[in-house]
Amino acid sequence: MKKTLLMGLALTCGLASQAQKQFFKPEKMVETGVYYYPEAWDPAQWDRDFKKMSDMGFEFTHMAEFAWGQMEPTEGQYDFKWLDKAVELAAKHNLKVIMCTPSATPPVWLTRKYPEILVEMQTGQTGQHGTREHYSWSSAKYRELTSKMVEAMAKHFANDKRIWGWQIDNEPSHYGTYDYSPAAQANFRIWLQKKYKTIDNLNKAWGTAFWSAIYSDFSQIEIPNEKRLYSGIASPISVVDFKRFSADECASFVSMQCNVIKANVSKEQFVTSNFMHGHTDVDPWRNKDLDFISYTMYPVAGYTKGVGDQGFRLGDPWRISYANDFFRPLKGVTGVMELQPGQVNWGSYNPQPYPGAVHAWLWNAFAGGLDFICSYRFRQPLFGGEQFHYGMVGTDGVTELNGGQQYNQFMKEIRELRKLYKPNTQMPKEYAARKTALLYNVDNVWETTVQPQTYQWNQITHVTKCYNAVKLLSAPVDIVGEDRDLSSYPVVIAPAYQMVDEALVAKWKKYVENGGNLVLTVRTGLKDRNGHFREAQWANAIVDLIGAKIAMNDMLDNDIKAKVSFNGNTYFWNNWADMLEPMQGTETWATYADQFYAGKASVIHRKLGKGTVTYIGTDTDDGKLEKDVLKKVYELAGISTNEQPEGVMVNWRDGFWIAVNYSSSNVTINIPQDAKIIFGTKELTPAGVVVWK
Repeated sequence: MKKTLLMGLALTCGLASQAQKQFFKPEKMVETGVYYYPEAWDPAQWDRDFKKMSDMGFEFTHMAEFAWGQMEPTEGQYDFKWLDKAVELAAKHNLKVIMCTPSATPPVWLTRKYPEILVEMQTGQTGQHGTREHYSWSSAKYRELTSKMVEAMAKHFANDKRIWGWQIDNEPSHYGTYDYSPAAQANFRIWLQKKYKTIDNLNKAWGTAFWSAIYSDFSQIEIPNEKRLYSGIASPISVVDFKRFSADECASFVSMQCNVIKANVSKEQFVTSNFMHGHTDVDPWRNKDLDFISYTMYPVAGYTKGVGDQGFRLGDPWRISYANDFFRPLKGVTGVMELQPGQVNWGSYNPQPYPGAVHAWLWNAFAGGLDFICSYRFRQPLFGGEQFHYGMVGTDGVTELNGGQQYNQFMKEIRELRKLYKPNTQMPKEYAARKTALLYNVDNVWETTVQPQTYQWNQITHVTKCYNAVKLLSAPVDIVGEDRDLSSYPVVIAPAYQMVDEALVAKWKKYVENGGNLVLTVRTGLKDRNGHFREAQWANAIVDLIGAKIAMNDMLDNDIKAKVSFNGNTYFWNNWADMLEPMQGTETWATYADQFYAGKASVIHRKLGKGTVTYIGTDTDDGKLEKDVLKKVYELAGISTNEQPEGVMVNWRDGFWIAVNYSSSNVTINIPQDAKIIFGTKELTPAGVVVWK
C-alpha cells in the first residue's frame, strides 16, 4: 500500500507540474491579482489605478465579464478600443490580464429583441434585464449570440501576449433558480430520451406506477415544478434528473464558449471558469474541457457562526481548505478567482471581518496549493447594486482599505517566500502517510434534498463536517469522484453515500481487501442509482461490506439531545442515527446510551482482507464523535496524526508548513524545535498565521 501511495502522489505531482509548465511558473508558487472594471471609471483614472495596483504588489488584473453592452453596443457592431487601452495600461504597469467572456450580463438590445433567451422561473415569470445570470442555457439563440461575441473577443486578443488567460462567464449558475423555459422543456425531453431510450425505461426508473404518474410518450413530460406539485412529488428521481439535466446544460454552455476560445487563441492562454463553493445547482466537475476549474470564496457574509464568539467574523475553519481540495483534484491545478476583500453587501448581514482575517484567508488559500489568488474588487463602487462591497481601495479610489493593506502584506511575504523556494520538494513521509480521499457525488446532494427525511438534514453540512474532522487531524485531503483510483489513499471516507450500485460497492471491497481503510457514515447504501430502495433487507448493498445489519434509523427534534458512548466519552446527537446489529467478527465501538434502543451499536469496525471498514452510524452537530472515531481508524492503521485545536488548519505545500487560527482564542502550535519560523510565531491570536519549514 505504501509503494502504491508514493506512486499515486508522484502522479498527482505530475499532473500539477504539467499544467504549471504550460500556464504557471512553479517558482512563483502563487500569483495575486484583482478585478477591475474600466468601463465603470473615468478613463483619465485608469493609469493611476493600474499603477496603484502594481505598487501594492498585484501581478495580474481581471476585466470585461460584465461589459457586453460596451463591447457590442448594437448587434454585430463590436468596440474593443476602450478595452485595448485598458489592457495597454495594465501591461504598462507589468500586470497580466485575465480576459472574461461577458455572457453573465446580456445587453438590453439583446434581451428586448430576443426575449426567448431569458430564464423562466418556477412561477412562470421570466428574468428581467438589470440583473445577471438571467439567460437560459438551453436557448439556441443565446448560444448563437454568445458564440459570436466570444469569437470576436478571442480573435481580437488571439495572439496578445498580455492576455494570461480567459475566464468564461461569471459564477455560472442561476443563483438557486432553475430554468423552466420552453427551450429548457424541449431540451429536457431530448435529454431524457437519450438517457432512457424508451418511455418504459423512464417509467421504471421514475417509479411512475406510484400515484398513477405513468407516461406513454416523452412529449407528455413536463419539468417537475415543486411549486405546482403542491401536495408532494410522485417521482422524487424526476427532480434529481432535472437537476442532472440542468447541470449538464450549464456545462455544455461553458464548453461551447471554451471550444470557441481554444479554436482561436494561443495555447499559452489558459481557459477556466469560476464556480461558487457550496452552490450545488450546477456541478463544477462536469466542466472537463476547461484547462482547470477555479472558484469564488466569501468566508464571512452572515451565514456562519464559525468557532467561538468571533467566529462569525473569521468564517468556518474548513471552508477555504474544502474548496481547495474540491476544485484542485480534477486537473491538479486550481485558483481562487474571487477571495473576499473585506466587508461585503449581499449577506444576510455583513459584519466587518476580524482584524487580520483577510490575511489569514490568503495564507489558507496558498496552503491549498493554489497557483493564483484573485480578489473582487480593486475599487469600491460608487453606484450600482454592490456599493457597500469593499475593494482594495475605498470610495476615493486611492486610500487602501483594511483588506487592501492585508493583501499588500501577503504579497510582500510571498515575494520573500519565493527566495526560499526549492523545486521538487517532497511531501514529508509522515504527512503523506495520512493522505485521505473523501468521495463525493452531487447526485447524493440532490437526492437527499428532495427527500431529506428530517428538516435538519443537509448533505453538504454532513460532508464538510466529516472533512473538518479529517483536517483537525492534519491530514492532506483530495475530494474525488467515483472514477478515481483509490489505491494511493490509505484512508477513504464516503459520507452519507445514499445511492450506490454493485460496481461501486465491489470497488470499495477491493480497495479494503488490498489494504485500504474505508469509513462510511449514515444513510450510505440505502438506494440504487434511480433512488429506489432494493427489494431486500434495509441497506442490503453494504451489509456484507460493513459486517452488520442496519435495524432502523431515528431522528429527533433539535431541542432533544440523545447520547452515544464511545471510548468512555459521551457525545450528543439529534439529526440522524442508524441502529446497527453487528455480525460475527465485527466490533462495536460505540453504543447508544439512551432512548428505547439504548445499548444498540452506533459505530462498528471490522477487518476485511488486509484492510478495515468502519461505519459511523450517528450524525452529530459538532462532529466530535466523527473526529474521534476517525482518529482511532488512523491509529489502528499505524498512521500517526497531529490533532489540532478546534478552528486550526495546518497544511503543507512546496516545503513550507502553514497554520491558520480560525478560533476566537489564542492557541499554541506545536512546531518542532529545529524548525525555522519564517513568518509569525507559534503563539497564534485569532486570525493568526505562522509559516515555517
